[in-house]
Amino acid sequence: MGRNLQNGERLRPVDLARGHGLSTQAVRNYEEAGILPAAARTPHGYRTYTPLHAAALRAFLALVPGHGHRTATSIMRAVNRGAVDEAFRLVDESHAQLLDDRRTLQAVESALRDLESATVPEPATVSGPDGTFIGPLARKLGIRPATLRKWERAGLVRPRRDPHTGYRVYDEADVRDARLAHQLRRGGYLLEQIAPLITQVRAAGGLEPLEGALGDWHGRLSARGRALLAGAAALDAYLRERG
Repeated sequence: MGRNLQNGERLRPVDLARGHGLSTQAVRNYEEAGILPAAARTPHGYRTYTPLHAAALRAFLALVPGHGHRTATSIMRAVNRGAVDEAFRLVDESHAQLLDDRRTLQAVESALRDLESATVPEPATVSGPDGTFIGPLARKLGIRPATLRKWERAGLVRPRRDPHTGYRVYDEADVRDARLAHQLRRGGYLLEQIAPLITQVRAAGGLEPLEGALGDWHGRLSARGRALLAGAAALDAYLRERG
């Protein structure tokens, strides 16, 4: 039994709800979901909570910003059933995901720097006003045409077909996407990891607008990192409360 339970303090659902801008129904829902320990009942069937439940609610609400609602719920359920190691594993997975996301951001930034430094002009035989063919583009990137076709199937490049010859024609945006895919592949990224990044480049309207979004990306990762720290502190306080 937690040390704060010894003073016999009892709290109503509304007492827990008020401090966090929640409804009393939300507090009851959290208990039913296993986020809070089971409440005691009065002889008339009313729920009564304790400082331990208040600590559990604080921990859960602190975990959500960094881990998301689903993982935060799983963490609290694990703790409440005594599976603390399982809770720690879930916490570790969120930290590992954040590290993966940081590495992805670094890879994108590195790829963008490489693209900016690639100033090799297009020979007249490689491309014309309508675009570049698969062979010359593959030679320029140092890959096989079959690799470009594989990337096309994965959605990384979207060349059009020449209406007369049926040949693939890569416009400026396709060449950009192929270069970015090439840099990320060299960094060890899988096609399924690269596809959403290429989609972001297209949605941003090119590399230059995407560079402006990288600062926001950094900010979101930093906010998640801080939220994970805050969640860890609140979870540790709850574990101490449980004794």
